[in-house]
Amino acid sequence: MKFVEDRPRYDKPEIAARRLMEIAHTIEPVQDGRIHVEKINYLFLFQDMAKPAEYGAGIKFAIERGWLWMHESGTYVKITSEGAELFA
Repeated sequence: MKFVEDRPRYDKPEIAARRLMEIAHTIEPVQDGRIHVEKINYLFLFQDMAKPAEYGAGIKFAIERGWLWMHESGTYVKITSEGAELFA
């Protein structure tokens, strides 16, 4: 008997980063294309039931690949042209 549903596995940073990009594309940006990180991490951590380490690895991967740009304060991200091409 199974009482807990399987959750998506985000143990690979690329898989987590792609899911974060999917979430980011669904969020309406505020001024100047800004997407507040709490809107992304809430959906990823609480809706998808991901672990904080998976979120950290995924966001780092997306930034390193140039899919997202994060402000130095860490409060918002912007989808780059490379990131937009993932879903074009």
